Amino acid sequence: MKTQVEQCEPVNDAVRRAMDTMNKHGCQVRFGRWLIEGSPYVVLFDIGFSAWNLDKWKGDLWEACNVGIPYHDQEANDMLIFGSLTAWFLKEVTDHADGRHVIVHFHEWQAGIGLILSRARKLPIATVFTTHATLLGRYLCAANIDFYNQLDKFNIDKEAGERQIYHRYCMERASVHCAHVFTTVSEITAVEAEHMLKRKPDVVTPNGLNVKKFSAVHEFQNLHAMYKARIQEFVRGHFYGHLDFDLEKTLFLFIAGRYEFSNKGADIFLESLSRLNFLLRMHKSDVTVVVFFIMPAKTNNFNVETLKGQAVRKQLWDTAHSVKEKFGKKLYDALLRGEIPDMNNILDRDDLTVMKRAIFSTQRQSLPPVTTHNMIDDSTDPILSTIRRIGLFNSRTDRVKLILHPEFLSSTSPLLPMDYEEFVRGCHLGVFPSYYEPWGYTPAECTVMGIPSVTTNLSGFGCFMQEHVADPTAYGIYIVDRRFCSPDDSCNQLTQFLYGFCKQSRRQRIIQRNRTERLSDLLDWRYLGRYHQHARLLTLSRAFPEKFHMEPTSPPTTEGFKYPRPSSVPPSPSGSQASSPQSSDAEDDNEDERYDEEEEAERDRLNIKSPFSLSHVPRGKKKQHGEYKN
Repeated sequence: MKTQVEQCEPVNDAVRRAMDTMNKHGCQVRFGRWLIEGSPYVVLFDIGFSAWNLDKWKGDLWEACNVGIPYHDQEANDMLIFGSLTAWFLKEVTDHADGRHVIVHFHEWQAGIGLILSRARKLPIATVFTTHATLLGRYLCAANIDFYNQLDKFNIDKEAGERQIYHRYCMERASVHCAHVFTTVSEITAVEAEHMLKRKPDVVTPNGLNVKKFSAVHEFQNLHAMYKARIQEFVRGHFYGHLDFDLEKTLFLFIAGRYEFSNKGADIFLESLSRLNFLLRMHKSDVTVVVFFIMPAKTNNFNVETLKGQAVRKQLWDTAHSVKEKFGKKLYDALLRGEIPDMNNILDRDDLTVMKRAIFSTQRQSLPPVTTHNMIDDSTDPILSTIRRIGLFNSRTDRVKLILHPEFLSSTSPLLPMDYEEFVRGCHLGVFPSYYEPWGYTPAECTVMGIPSVTTNLSGFGCFMQEHVADPTAYGIYIVDRRFCSPDDSCNQLTQFLYGFCKQSRRQRIIQRNRTERLSDLLDWRYLGRYHQHARLLTLSRAFPEKFHMEPTSPPTTEGFKYPRPSSVPPSPSGSQASSPQSSDAEDDNEDERYDEEEEAERDRLNIKSPFSLSHVPRGKKKQHGEYKN
């Protein structure tokens, strides 16, 4: 709180009085502005300070819904304290609300106890519950079960009990059935929730992002070039002594997120990289692919060899600069005398000695490491074990190089000093072939930054793009079929996507990034907020039927709304180019002459529908200016 929240006094009288009451009864409740974009108001409960009430509140939960929590489940105990404080707070707020309607939106099972207790105590509030993933679904997918084809066959209670999460599952399911309106973030998760939690979501509310448009249209392209240069500097150090590939013909791919090896698709990604390496070598491609795995795992700090690589790179840079200074001074003096300098004498013996020593310092007997850190469970780590099996050890003959960075990125890192957003902007392609991904913020963030990405038809984001974009591949959204294909077929499809991407020219990648960035309008809260607006009105009509007599008839629809297939599709080179990959800087003045970016961009802008509006309001009440506006 001290570093992320600016404390202030509540502006709402009901909130202030509720906080005062709770603080007088031995709680610690704070109010302030969260120091992020938008500076939203937050109410914070110190759950450790109220932990002495745990046994009493366990009894309250048992009386409310007959759910017991084991003493050893620390997270569930913490959530019970948090939920009990939330219900208490809502009771105090409604007591001082002076007839105003209160809507409370609960997210995930961790917040569910507050919802259960509020409904059990009949508080006059309207409630929404959103699950961003089902608890049991995540566990089952991680167990390599054919989840989506077996949805209607699971014995839910048995599966939850075997995984020792039955009490958590009961809390989640009770929250779903207590809420006036139940929502989830994607159609694929709606189907899952209907089977796992036994209630069909009332509204699907996709996750949006705050999209910032640059005043300069192609500023995101400039940022890509700038941050790509910083990644290239890291690669120069990491592969010192083995830098026999052209960095201008090198593509940077990455996967990032929680370390869930199969759920996040790291398993088929590694297998497809092995096949991609074979294709690039077989076709004698001069394209090199460097792949980053940004997934946090247990480590013993940085790898010495990796740190040494960055030190060697810096030493070479300093050496080159010192020689350049001497060279420049001698050249300047010669030109002042009106002479063309003798290049054989402009570098003396000392300069040659320094350069030879610098070259010798780059010699190494070992291959560049595949991980930047010392892994604690090196022998059993799923990614490293798979790398050993497929044999991608960053050898000179490999066209695909791997780097596992087992911690989240930070601008203060001595190794790769970049924030995640900067790193994403510097890469060419994000690859997220997830098996379990209820929404998918990582590919959505790539899209907003103008970076193409790979997703699947089992992710909410992938399904959303299939619905809205006629030809997602042309717009830099590659969707792997993981629902109706075998794992091997999905892997082959991913390999073909990656291979096709490697065959693109620089011009094709620039065109594709322009198209990808234009899709960001689809992910803007100003567009997706319509779904949440519908959920809010539906909640009010169900919670307060005496005042809100009509339910909104149907949720927002996107029927007939799709980004059209571009008239020219340079980012799909397999149909228009030779079978062997072109160099990444290949340019053809006649290539893609049908492509008119301004015309395409204007057509795409027109395809975004006007903001959705709902006209259902309480009887006898006029809609005020700005009311229900997103």
